[in-house]
Amino acid sequence: MPPQRILVVRLSALGDILHTLPAVAALKRTWPGCRVAWAVKPRFAELLEGGGAADEIIPIDRATYAGVRDAIRSLRAEPFDLALDFQGLIQSALVAIAARASRVIGFHASLVRERPAALLYSDTVQTQAAHVVDMNLDLVRAAGAHVGAATEFPLPEGQAEGELPPGPFVLAAPLAGWTSKQWPLEFYGELARLLREELGVPLVLNGAPFQAGHLSRIPGAILHLSSIRGLIDATRRAQATVGVDSGPMHLAAALNRPGVAIFGPTDPARNGPYSERVRVLRAPGAQTTYRRGTEIDPSMRAMTPLRVFTELKALL
Repeated sequence: MPPQRILVVRLSALGDILHTLPAVAALKRTWPGCRVAWAVKPRFAELLEGGGAADEIIPIDRATYAGVRDAIRSLRAEPFDLALDFQGLIQSALVAIAARASRVIGFHASLVRERPAALLYSDTVQTQAAHVVDMNLDLVRAAGAHVGAATEFPLPEGQAEGELPPGPFVLAAPLAGWTSKQWPLEFYGELARLLREELGVPLVLNGAPFQAGHLSRIPGAILHLSSIRGLIDATRRAQATVGVDSGPMHLAAALNRPGVAIFGPTDPARNGPYSERVRVLRAPGAQTTYRRGTEIDPSMRAMTPLRVFTELKALL
């Protein structure tokens, strides 16, 4: 019997949720009559609202007793035939088993960040895929889904927020979850100057409202503060994007927008933009460490504003 109710567990973060969308789209194509509930942290729920990937969103808020109680009630309101944990943490595995699904599938212990999580699954999946998107597709294959040649990222339309230039502009989201993955903020000021003087195109810097203090220090750029909905809208409207290994760059790739991605301590073969329209720049000799450092990695500083501008100019 095809599953009628499926629980998807990918709690965070922005880029990781985006990398899970093609796998969930494959589930819905395989079993058009199924209902997908997605367990996610509340701050990322708007990435799923109205996009078609989730029929139900279950907020997982561990900050309060009421949040945990409500999450458990939602997980157990109706039985699930299948639960898939795409995250590989003890926390996400506990969410999956809390739903009391008939079958709980996750990655093999050698692939998860917290190995004990794999002990909680009824089925574990081994994969040789290099990119996270393809790993996630292998997970749903193990559940019985048919994965076609086309990769689909079901996303909401977004919503206009704040002011954006009326004409062409380049969009950048400078801040990342790890400082070591960031490109120096002062480099964005130089890139803004090159774009304005050479091409007459402004650079728009997107961020959440709480990031305004950092972004406002970058001269020559236009500040655009927004929610995720506003970021989606701005990305759709941008002529090109500049980013690092963070959610906004993966959003640009998912929306098939042209851009330049700057990589350093993370491996673009595994975590790079899943799009042929985004050019990846990485300094020769960059070390893949995945170290969540508080200092910008030297390989990121090695990528000059002129080099990034040259790639952008070819796109524009």
